[in-house]
Amino acid sequence: MQITKKIGFIGAGQMATALSKGFVSKAGVPAENIIAADAFESSREKFTAATGIQTTDSNVDVVEDCDVIVLSVKPQVLPDVMQEIAPYITPKHLVISICAGIPLAKLAAGLGAETRLVRVMPNTPCLIGQGAIAFCNSETVTEEDFEITCDLLKSVGRCFHVGEHVMDAVTGLSGSGPAYVYLIIEALADGGVMMGLPRDVALTLAAQTVRGAAAMVLETKEHPGVLKDRVTSPAGTTIAGMRELESHGVRAAMYEAVIAATKRSAELGKK
Repeated sequence: MQITKKIGFIGAGQMATALSKGFVSKAGVPAENIIAADAFESSREKFTAATGIQTTDSNVDVVEDCDVIVLSVKPQVLPDVMQEIAPYITPKHLVISICAGIPLAKLAAGLGAETRLVRVMPNTPCLIGQGAIAFCNSETVTEEDFEITCDLLKSVGRCFHVGEHVMDAVTGLSGSGPAYVYLIIEALADGGVMMGLPRDVALTLAAQTVRGAAAMVLETKEHPGVLKDRVTSPAGTTIAGMRELESHGVRAAMYEAVIAATKRSAELGKK
């Protein structure tokens, strides 16, 4: 669908930059239909330099001027932001929050029970249009709101509509997951350097290996265990490496990382 709504960001940080760039280049939203507010001049300048989109220091101006409001501030400042803009939220507004860990109930308490709300968990690869995104919504959201949300989020990656009860798990897996993968890439590259590869070659080989393996899972739709077994020949090099990974608890460590991040997300939502 053609998105003609005016979109306003409250907060002009990295994720707002990534989303707005995707909205313009992939969702077809005219740049002049987007504006971002931020209290810090440096953030506004970086946002405009990266996107060509206008900014302001007034949250209220953004709310009054736009139809879709994207809350992209730190969770700890969200209560103050909601208190400021709540009097200006009207039935025309769709409010999308990308504030980690903040449940729909708290958004509704701050902005009004009838407010049409969407809670989104994006991740940093949205910066290059490769995000893994999940969202849930309040019962007040309309069919048009739902379609707009899907179209906007698909412009920066793959998105999934889920129940709110699993949003903390999304945060623990795909929200925090890029950091886990960066650690793996760094470790693979260090191993290559240890075995004599030049640093730049090792890092590129490691990153491309992760990229290619992920693409195989997504494009073939085969279980990663099946793909793993195809690489792992009897008495070969790969099974020797897999034995070391299992003996050092890499699989269990990944489990526990997702669980710990999920629990932390739930804790943040309760504060």
